[in-house]
Amino acid sequence: MTALTIMGVDGQTLQTLNDHAVIAAALGELGVQFERWQAEQPLPSDADQAAVLAAYHEDVEKLNAQYGFQSVDVVALGRDHPQKAEMRQKFLNEHTHADFEVRFFVDGSGLFYLHVSDKVYLVLCEKGDLISVPANTTHWFDMGANPHFKCIRFFTTPDGWVGEFTGSDIAKRFPDFDTFVAGLA
Repeated sequence: MTALTIMGVDGQTLQTLNDHAVIAAALGELGVQFERWQAEQPLPSDADQAAVLAAYHEDVEKLNAQYGFQSVDVVALGRDHPQKAEMRQKFLNEHTHADFEVRFFVDGSGLFYLHVSDKVYLVLCEKGDLISVPANTTHWFDMGANPHFKCIRFFTTPDGWVGEFTGSDIAKRFPDFDTFVAGLA
């Protein structure tokens, strides 16, 4: 279930939303694009980048035409990935990008944390969700201890993912993916 929880920087929960249209409107106020796309292409669990991009060729072309992306790739992690702990750690620290960050979840789920002013927005993205985080928005991402997701990532720069880390430890003060998802049940 896609969800948005808004928390104060002190960790106090202010609001939780579960309706996709309401979530999109709330995130839209922050300049975050949040849409529901069709993610119905059959993919084997071990689908590689080429297979995912081939399956979603029309969606990739649609976004490329709209934004002029210079590079597209796929990040996919499963529970048995040998580097899942290292990959998770890479995204767990608060950072920004000079480019906006666009992700289309074609399988599984992940949790974006957007730190805007005195609030943190926890956005649980699931299969079919497309999120675009504006450039220079402080955020981090958690995929959980046993990740399961496939995302198509779009970049307007040929360098792809380049994070500028803030050095803040704020991410440690908020529930991780596994705790957040367990609390929704």
